[in-house]
Amino acid sequence: MIPIAVVGIDCRFPGAPDKDAFWRLLMDGVVTDTEVPSQRWDIDAFYHPDGVTGSMNTRRAHFIDDVDAFDNDFFSIAPVEAAALDPQQRLLLQASWRALEDAGIDPRSLAGTPVGVFVGMMSSEWGYRQIFDFKRLTAVRGTGGGYFMTANRISYHLNLTGPSMAIDTACSSSLVAVHQGCVALGSGETDTVIAAGANLLLTPGLSIFYTQAGLSAPDGRCKPFGKGADGIGRGEGVAAVVLRRLDDAVADGQPIYAVVKSSVANHDGRSNGITAPNRRSQVSLMRRALDLAELEAGQIHFVEAHGTGTVLGDMIEANALGDIHKTRGSEPCLLGSVKGNVGHTEGSAGIASFIKACLALHHSTLPPTVFGDSANSRLRLDAHGLRLADGPAELPAGGALGAVSSFGLGGSNAHAVLESAPAAAAPRSGATGVLTVSAPSEQALRRNVASIATALQAVDDQRLASWCRTTNVVKRSHGIRLALKGNRDTLLKGLREYLTGARADLASSVPIRKVPGSMGLLCSGQGTQYPGMTRPLYDGNPVYREHLDAVTAALDPHLSSDIRSVMFGDDPGLDHTSLAQPALFAVSYALGKTLLQSGIRPAFGIGHSIGELAASCLAGVFPLDDAARLIAMRGRLFGSLPPGGAMIAVDLGAEQAEALVADKPECAIAAVNGPRSVVISGAADAVARAHTAVCEQGGKAVYLRVSHAFHSPLMEPIVAEFRRELSWLAPGPAEFPLFSTVLGREVAGTELDSDYWANQICSPVRFFDAIQAAGTSGGADYVAEAGPRSTLLALATQCGLPSKTRSLPLCGGPDSDGSELLAVAASMLRDGYSPDLSPLCGGPADRLQRIPPYVFDTSSRFWFDGGVADVELIAAPAMAVPVAEPEQRAQVPASREDELLAMIADVGGYPVAQLGRSSRLAEDLGYDSLLQLRLIHRLRAEYPQLARVTAAEVLPRIRNVGDLVDFVGQWFEGAGLRPDDRRDEPAQELIP
Repeated sequence: MIPIAVVGIDCRFPGAPDKDAFWRLLMDGVVTDTEVPSQRWDIDAFYHPDGVTGSMNTRRAHFIDDVDAFDNDFFSIAPVEAAALDPQQRLLLQASWRALEDAGIDPRSLAGTPVGVFVGMMSSEWGYRQIFDFKRLTAVRGTGGGYFMTANRISYHLNLTGPSMAIDTACSSSLVAVHQGCVALGSGETDTVIAAGANLLLTPGLSIFYTQAGLSAPDGRCKPFGKGADGIGRGEGVAAVVLRRLDDAVADGQPIYAVVKSSVANHDGRSNGITAPNRRSQVSLMRRALDLAELEAGQIHFVEAHGTGTVLGDMIEANALGDIHKTRGSEPCLLGSVKGNVGHTEGSAGIASFIKACLALHHSTLPPTVFGDSANSRLRLDAHGLRLADGPAELPAGGALGAVSSFGLGGSNAHAVLESAPAAAAPRSGATGVLTVSAPSEQALRRNVASIATALQAVDDQRLASWCRTTNVVKRSHGIRLALKGNRDTLLKGLREYLTGARADLASSVPIRKVPGSMGLLCSGQGTQYPGMTRPLYDGNPVYREHLDAVTAALDPHLSSDIRSVMFGDDPGLDHTSLAQPALFAVSYALGKTLLQSGIRPAFGIGHSIGELAASCLAGVFPLDDAARLIAMRGRLFGSLPPGGAMIAVDLGAEQAEALVADKPECAIAAVNGPRSVVISGAADAVARAHTAVCEQGGKAVYLRVSHAFHSPLMEPIVAEFRRELSWLAPGPAEFPLFSTVLGREVAGTELDSDYWANQICSPVRFFDAIQAAGTSGGADYVAEAGPRSTLLALATQCGLPSKTRSLPLCGGPDSDGSELLAVAASMLRDGYSPDLSPLCGGPADRLQRIPPYVFDTSSRFWFDGGVADVELIAAPAMAVPVAEPEQRAQVPASREDELLAMIADVGGYPVAQLGRSSRLAEDLGYDSLLQLRLIHRLRAEYPQLARVTAAEVLPRIRNVGDLVDFVGQWFEGAGLRPDDRRDEPAQELIP
């Protein structure tokens, strides 16, 4: 059998609202029975200690708290439908979502995929009460009550297209569901499975049955394999596990609780009673499971038994186990049963045992079994090679084997063999990360931020980066998102500030983007370099380090010095243009490649002077080796010029600057960086005269610290030689829009030949024109500067970039701590994009970590006592109201919108105040086809003029409340009239 990994778990059992609480309960040996809550039934009406006909012999059982609570808004289920749903369906929906998150999966990412859903359960007492309430039976009550809908409900609301089925084999139902999930994975029918089980005690029916059958323990407790075993105590449970093929789980870096080595199912056949267990069938089942797992019985460390605590059941199971294990010798097999803690949870009993076994393997400890004062000596456990787990038992770390049995009333049995998860590599060190939390509403976000903040306090620095990355994968797909970056203390501070309202800016509410974010890349020019530039990023981000190593390796053969050593050392050589230009190229290239690797969509590339070479190389115009050769040659020739000259930045427009230098042939405009931002370059005395003239006119002129007068006539001596040495250059087409700062417009890439680069030396940098052209060509979501400090971002803003384009610095200059790429990731996540965070965070994703699952709202309650609304869906026959002639049409009152809002609210069970024109009927209000059709019936009943309106006419035209209001308004104003509307014939009902 193909090994199957258990990657996600969520559960609710009596006294345990989640898997961690369940584990603590098991380890502490807690027994959870209580008296029957008044919410369930009136125990005094059914209890009799002697168990006379029609009564039950116990006042106690094991109950889950708050089973009436359901976050219907989260699943876009209208209150009126939520009120009709079996609580088992509601709780399974929530458990499935949380189990997927526990597996490191964003449940929304599975939409449209063939995920399988297998749910085991053996009763739907809610459904029985609904279906026999004939006078109030409605469509939503029909679909809300049958347990056939439990798996389908999960598949529908999560949009899963794989096999989906509810399984009823009585007490073995949920372990059979696990088995069927393993079969589906093994056959390749699906790649991911949700296997689940549910059981709620909503009526005294089965309790009376167990009493009459002699199976009910008077104290309401199971005492498996105990001397005092006298029957079962009933219990509740709702649980889900996520299963994947082991190879797939490992490849996807998912955390693994345990591995299913084999699972089997069979039937007792004809034994001495349909409710009596069959020892031979149990033995055959267990041997078959061992054979499939290629194991001997002596290798099994423990068996989580069915262990109901009935005299007959315990005896048969102990004897069957003895047939398998009695030859073990001095190492008995540990025997346990979760029923001693939480009772016999019936349809969810198998998955309760399965989860206990998975957690035992995960923690390398088998919890004690609660069995009463002493073991039942008549079972001869020692002779059978068994020992009842009367205390916590240590299991071999990383190499334990266990088995789980579940036997159904009626003869359907299941058995699974499990082993410890394979050892996972320790997470790479990383004390900083990007944390993401999202939810459908601000209130829900605050609830979940509080949960994440609590868990974050216990995360050690070694795991922080990978823990945060798991939130990026799992927690990013809801409409309101919070994202921030930093170390643990910084993250905790930010979360607390958000919760107190001090940092509302950490969260945003924008639609999820279905395409990658578009980003304009600006590549820095000379003058931005400094010793040690990007060293913190190089040390902390392996992806950036890989790209910088690659570009410096391409440069070094053409240079006299190791350029990386020059960059990161205190060598003053970085000020020399022959090394400064290659160093700046290296930084821009490595930063740009890191961004592009993260999956952003490059909107355009613009380079300022020397930055044009980096932008062109990133756009694919030149291969890296050619670009390295070109930049090294350029830097060498520039460095061969004698130092001297000057450059000033002035606050003039281009035309004013042109007039200023017109009579000064030794200087020229070197750059036009904005509408009133010009650089003048040339001979020192000529530039000095220009400086004086600007100041005399009341303007500002600032000298720039430069080694040469770049882009001035003083550079002319090297132009011809540079052109000759570039005769080999063969530019190709740009792979994304590239805007030239020589021409001030978009270029194809192929024109960037030797003449272009030779002309660039003395031509002014037309940065303003290039930005203007890029902005009018479609713009970008973001603009980022690929360089050691952010100088071009402010200039680009002055040039009139669209207001929607946000600036993202990639390196903050000498004070940079290397975390700017993390800030980029946080910004994009907050804005609804889903970039590949691995490059921005520093490399291939670590194994996913366990993070807190979604915290659902518990304020909405739905129960029998009035919570189930009296709904009549499609109950009325088709109306045959004739349509009035136009002059007889009644006008909709001025308060039509209020009336319609009240109607929509009434049909869905919402408060009117919760609705608005933008409320989407399906996505926000849960108006599926049944509620939509009922709404149309109500419209036709309230407004006879709409008697001929059919679902086919209305439904394609309305998406939100406003659409419906406008549709009705248009109809009354005559926009909806057709000639055949005036025939005096009954309306045809199109609803089947």
